[in-house]
Order: sequence, then C-alpha cells, then structure tokens
Amino acid sequence: MYTFDNLPNNKQIVLFDGVCNFCNASILKIIKNDKKNIFLFASLQSEIGKEITQHFNIDTNLIDSIILVESKTSFAIKSTAALKIAKQFGGLWWLFQFFWILPTSFRDFFYDYIAKNRYKWFGKKESCMIPTPEIKSKFID
Repeated sequence: MYTFDNLPNNKQIVLFDGVCNFCNASILKIIKNDKKNIFLFASLQSEIGKEITQHFNIDTNLIDSIILVESKTSFAIKSTAALKIAKQFGGLWWLFQFFWILPTSFRDFFYDYIAKNRYKWFGKKESCMIPTPEIKSKFID
C-alpha cells in the first residue's frame, strides 16, 4: 500500500475522477500510449488520492479533474496536466503541443466546459473503475 512518503520517485502519478466514464476512457488511452512506462494512476476518491490532494492543499470540490503529480513538490492541473501527459506519448500526439501557445486561462476555459458536462455527455459509474489484471500494476491504492 502506498502513502505519499513512499511514492516511487521515477514515476508521475495521474489522479482522476474514478466514477467518470470519460475520465476512465482517458486513463485507458494514457496507459495504451505510455510507451516509456512513466505513469501510475489513482482515483481522486481513493485513500492515496485524498492523501496526495491534502498534501498539495488541492480542494477537490474546486479541482475535480485530472491532476498530474510530477514529483513530491510539483503538480499540474487541467489543460496543463493533459498537455504534459500528451507530451510523453510521441507520434502524432506532438500536435497537441501547439496548445501551449494559448494562455492557460483560455485552454482551461475549454477544459472546464468539458469537465462540467462530462457526466451529462459520457455518464457516471456508481463506483470507481476496477482495473483489469493486465493493467492493475499501473494503479496505486
């Protein structure tokens, strides 16, 4: 069982809304494209997710979307987190890096619009996703 203090230093942690269908599909897409094996995952609703958000003083009532924990002292949220994740993929994903030229507030406006409507558009699960045996090692709890 992981705690904030014993998180692996060589991995980045992606925190996500575990009951959101769109978020779960996004996590599966990240796993598929994580050729460098640098990401681990936890839901915001998990004990480790709560511990990490408390450590960084992140109010999940205000930020209930993707959070990328880059180190024990650094994290990114919303569109910045998504762009940093996509940057690791290579291939045609590099096209997303053009969004860096846009101001964060502009990028996050669109990110927030999608996040606000994600349950309506994509649905919501009753409980967090249970990883398949093939990807279970990518999840921390």
